[in-house]
This record gives sequence, structure tokens and C-alpha cells, in this order.
Amino acid sequence: MAKQASQMSAKPATIEKTAPQEKTLELPQYNVILLNDNDHTYEYVIHMLKSLFGYEKEKGFELAKSVDKQGRAIVITTHKERAELKRDQIMSFGTDDRVASCKGSMSSVIEPVG
Repeated sequence: MAKQASQMSAKPATIEKTAPQEKTLELPQYNVILLNDNDHTYEYVIHMLKSLFGYEKEKGFELAKSVDKQGRAIVITTHKERAELKRDQIMSFGTDDRVASCKGSMSSVIEPVG
């Protein structure tokens, strides 16, 4: 009878099934590129980048110098829909009141990363 009790208390082995791991698909990345012109001041660029991207003055100044010296600067890398939004926001930010000849916003393009 002792043999029966030990057989009854033994639990059958259970096999846990794990769900297959889902792979997270990453969206293709795009660079938002600010293009240089002679109609906008560093102050305008710094203000615009703070307003649209939340960048501090130091980062805005570095990007303004970069666009001035290299003719272009990557201001953010993100997925295509957000990149298009940020490009459009740059291009509709308005004129630079510090420059009398300024006729509109700065130009911007998006390009795929890689």
C-alpha cells in the first residue's frame, strides 16, 4: 500500500509551451536635412530648432554652424512619416524678421539613411 501512495503523489511532468517570439519590425529611417541659404540668421535657426525639436541653444548653434559651413545639416533621424512632418514644419516656420530680404522659411529635404 505504501507503493500506491508514492505513485499517487507523483505529479506528471508538464511541458510548457512558449509562444514564438515576435520580431519587431523597425521602420526605415530618414534624415531630415536643413539646407543653407543667405536669408536666415543663426538666431533664426536656433529659435526654429528649439521650437520644432526642443533643442537647447548650444545644439541649435552647433547645427547652425554646420549648415552654414557645409551647406546642410541633419537635424533629426526618424521614420518617414515623422521626417515628412518635420520637413514640412521647417519649410512653413516663416520668415526671419532680422533679414529684410528674407522671403520665407528655410528649405529642408528628407533622405533615406544608408
